[in-house]
Amino acid sequence: MSLFIAALSGAILGAEMSAPERRVIANELVSERDPSVRIRLPKTVQYVGADRWILYGVADCELHGFVESDNQGYVKQLYWVQFEGYVPSRPELKHQYDSPEHAKIGGLDFYVDTWVRAREAKRTPDSDREHLEALLRLKNYKMPSGMMYVRLVHLLDEQRRRELMIIYGEDLAPTGFTAAELMEGGKAYDRWPAIKNALVERSIKKIGIELQTTSAKPGRSE
Repeated sequence: MSLFIAALSGAILGAEMSAPERRVIANELVSERDPSVRIRLPKTVQYVGADRWILYGVADCELHGFVESDNQGYVKQLYWVQFEGYVPSRPELKHQYDSPEHAKIGGLDFYVDTWVRAREAKRTPDSDREHLEALLRLKNYKMPSGMMYVRLVHLLDEQRRRELMIIYGEDLAPTGFTAAELMEGGKAYDRWPAIKNALVERSIKKIGIELQTTSAKPGRSE
């Protein structure tokens, strides 16, 4: 009986959290809590959509995707915005970010990490990346052969249980290198520090964040 109640409680929790709370108005995403911010992206982005689910059974995860693409639908720039917090039933869990690199955007402090990824790289089942790429496929967007990414993570409190994560990605093709060449051990790995520093600078310029002090006006989600 206790197993049945636990399963039922999990199903109810998932149903209650299925609808995204944040709103998108053109190129802006408005969040009224955790944190209360307005995120502005370039006017050229296209909104892909949103998803909300219990990530790996332990975290309430709300994801929004935006892209800029070429005429064939290949992603050139990707903006992945995610609001995440561990569920109350797992009070022992905390986010473990430890990157020494930080950035300030809109007065918020973000941990900064960078990496490259090939299109065929393995995906973890039911991961946030898998959910994002499912949204992209629904809108007929395609990933290029390689991408480079900046992950910006702001932790909301000292308990380290809630986060705002923004991932900015670019097609690797303009660099002239593949993901394998830029990874550690690759023939162009010595070029990665300069490439990733420029990528971080571009991401900070492209993403605007404004703290909200009053309730945001109603908008729309697509």
